[in-house]
Amino acid sequence: MQIPTDLATYTQWSGILTLVFLGLTLLSFVFKWGIRFRLVGATSFMGVITASIFALSLGLFTHTEIPGSVRYTLVYDNAGDKVVIVVPPTITESETAATLRQAAADIIPFGRAGTFGTQLTIRARTMLHPKLGVSQPLYLGQATKLMSDSNAELDVRVFSDRFAQLPKSLPESNS
Repeated sequence: MQIPTDLATYTQWSGILTLVFLGLTLLSFVFKWGIRFRLVGATSFMGVITASIFALSLGLFTHTEIPGSVRYTLVYDNAGDKVVIVVPPTITESETAATLRQAAADIIPFGRAGTFGTQLTIRARTMLHPKLGVSQPLYLGQATKLMSDSNAELDVRVFSDRFAQLPKSLPESNS
């Protein structure tokens, strides 16, 4: 089962639950239940939650999809100017460039620690296993962007010479 990430779905269900609480609150006043004032608080809280989720669904989180990018994992982020992502060892040069652009779009520089003129550097790496029990990181590219300027151009560099070190095919797993 996959959990929906569309906040409009959550807003709808939260609104329905708020109306259910409102109905219970009205019934509690009609029948003079002892819990009626607690239901007023619960209904008010649900109204605030519904309004908050609705406000978030208006576009606070916009996601830019970069064509040709592959899934990556964020493995290091100092909340300042350095970020490292891991990509699969089967990645190509064009996919690396697109994935670095995707990571730069996903990692918003606002609120990051850094002084004026500091550049955000995103590095893409994969792991090589030259022999059993040994792991070696291999950096495939990096993207840099000036943090103080949200419209600054992204400088993407792919280290083409390092792609020759990647395995030609992944070893078969005997599971």
